[in-house]
Amino acid sequence: MQYLTNTDQLVHDGILNREQAREIELRSRETMVTLAINCVLVGGIIAATLGLIFWLADPVTVAVAGFLALVAGVLVLLKGSETYLLFGNAAALIGTGLLLGGGGIELFNRIELEAAPYLLGLGTMVMAGAIAFNRTGGSSVNFLSGSITLMGAAMHLTGLMMLEPDGAAAVMSFGYSAALIFVLGLMIDVRVVTALVVVPLAQMLDTSTAYFHAMYVFYSPEPTLSIIQMAVVIGLCLWSVERLHDRFGRHFGIVLMLSFVVMNLCFLVGSLWGDVPGDTIWGVSYYDRGLYDDYSAYIAAKKAFRETAFAISAGAFAIIWAIVLAAVAIWSAFTNRRGPMNAALTFAAIHAYTQAFETFGAEPAVFAIGGLAAIPVAWGLIQINAAMKARDAA
Repeated sequence: MQYLTNTDQLVHDGILNREQAREIELRSRETMVTLAINCVLVGGIIAATLGLIFWLADPVTVAVAGFLALVAGVLVLLKGSETYLLFGNAAALIGTGLLLGGGGIELFNRIELEAAPYLLGLGTMVMAGAIAFNRTGGSSVNFLSGSITLMGAAMHLTGLMMLEPDGAAAVMSFGYSAALIFVLGLMIDVRVVTALVVVPLAQMLDTSTAYFHAMYVFYSPEPTLSIIQMAVVIGLCLWSVERLHDRFGRHFGIVLMLSFVVMNLCFLVGSLWGDVPGDTIWGVSYYDRGLYDDYSAYIAAKKAFRETAFAISAGAFAIIWAIVLAAVAIWSAFTNRRGPMNAALTFAAIHAYTQAFETFGAEPAVFAIGGLAAIPVAWGLIQINAAMKARDAA
């Protein structure tokens, strides 16, 4: 478990000596520097690969350059000293990127949508080959093999999405994508990869984002079902974090946090518009418009369904959301979980702002009542904290 602490204060209180505090500070700095180096390296590799593909602009030239760079990089990794491992990784990854990226683009240009099964199969073979290479190449090729595995996965999932599944097939495809991303993130131990799990998970119920001119929006056509989905994921992740080794628990923890963020965004949608659960699944959805003679008939059918279906009001969402945020904030405060605490407080501010201005029209009485109500809540938390400190000291 990682904690945020003030080492100077711990030394002053006699809990740590200066040497121990210095060791903690050095390890923290090393972690941050390593993260910065990896970000610069990965960003440079991606930019160089894409730039070379479009600059060379010839399949044969791109393939030859990629093959030579890959061979040179692997030789450096296997035979060179540790000083030059970074250059070996960079060359090998740029070479692999030229081969896979250039090949994928050329394949798509030649046969377009028919390229989907080829990308699907080729990505699978690349993933399998990279995993086998990792087992035989030793620790010096971990970064290379892990990166190539992710390249193969990207190609594999691109082919899957190009098949354009819909309905139940789409739900299964997004679920499979989430499972594959999680397994790969766990296998190569990179939490940034694991964090991507939340994207296909949310898209299983069509929760996603969109961009328009000067606007970037979040939409959730099924906020109730998405909230339930994310709550189940959060519960499973919390159970895993408490019971598994930190090596695995960190990955479940990042999925937990991002699922909590998506769940709060779905609450925000529900608190503004309410919801008719299942409206887009077993009701009259946006995709059913073609079944009606004209748009007015479609709107009439949708309205008729909503008049008889179970609905949850925006006010109910607002109240439940406030209770959830309060519960998470209190729980995370007393269990020393800074991530959920920060997220809960952030969305509490968003919730308060939204309801004060959208629901209550910024009436002065709303701010007065809300502010006064916060005082006894704070007093109650102080009493709970004092009782817990006394219990821990006993």
